[in-house]
Amino acid sequence: MGKRVFMFPGQGSQYIGMGKEFYDNFPVAKEVFDKASEITGLDVASLCFEENDKINITEYTQVCMLTVEAALFAVLKEKGITYDLTAGLSLGEYGALIASGAMSMEDAFAVVRKRGIYMQNAVPEGGAMSAVIGLDASVIEDACAEVMNNKDMYDKGDSSLPFTVSVANYNNPKQSVITGRIDAVKAAGDICATKGALKVVELNVSGPFHSSLLEGAGEKLGEALKDVNLNDVAVPYIANVNAEYVTDKNDIKELLKKQVSSSVRWQQSLELMIKDGVDEFIEIGPGHTLTGFVKKIDRSLKTVNIDTLEDFNKFMETV
Repeated sequence: MGKRVFMFPGQGSQYIGMGKEFYDNFPVAKEVFDKASEITGLDVASLCFEENDKINITEYTQVCMLTVEAALFAVLKEKGITYDLTAGLSLGEYGALIASGAMSMEDAFAVVRKRGIYMQNAVPEGGAMSAVIGLDASVIEDACAEVMNNKDMYDKGDSSLPFTVSVANYNNPKQSVITGRIDAVKAAGDICATKGALKVVELNVSGPFHSSLLEGAGEKLGEALKDVNLNDVAVPYIANVNAEYVTDKNDIKELLKKQVSSSVRWQQSLELMIKDGVDEFIEIGPGHTLTGFVKKIDRSLKTVNIDTLEDFNKFMETV
């Protein structure tokens, strides 16, 4: 018998109106939104449903995304939908923590509110991220190493930020994301292009996430996590930092602290799940990024997106 995983996406797939159908139709979903607003001091429903510019600003995006994910998860849980393990990409790891039972929803909202602020303020300007499509990760790693080993050639001294570029996300066998200072990211992207990348796409993000430039934000997050009480892991979940199952709750805080400035090993996480018999991948939250990554590895695997009420109803007809 196969296994089912609940997956939670990271920021980037947010949109105005996300979660509204669930808010309007399921009291348990509305309760999640209300709780998120109470904990964070933000009007999360307005941020998610009404036209505004804040939804794409990290300190607000993260709370909004997690609220929608937690609301959809609450509806699935209320309907008795079972799952064997859970995982989330970057911010989505907090959705996975809620689903694992290791962190309460209330604590997750409080921590993510701080996480978004720390990450937003860590590098006000001068950082960048680019997706590299069509190259093996090892080639991309070599491109980053080439830039870092030849700093004198590429560092024009135009920024006060440390000169750095590295892999932020290992998404699937033919897509990774690089992160760091703008000029270093551009230089590594140019090298990737010469090595046969199909595309190098600069991402519309507000900072060089998952780079060493975010270590300060990780330290602040580590301090905030000291006040959080964690529970034993009831449903196995996979951490971004090492693509391994977390079984000891005492490991979680250090992993979350490191996650802010470390590579997200999502491809490796998917490969672990597949090896261990997962054959149904359910993405809970806005978009279909994560199920798309699954299909890049094995198109025969069952994938489900639960973003809209229509998605939910179709899924419920199959279980």
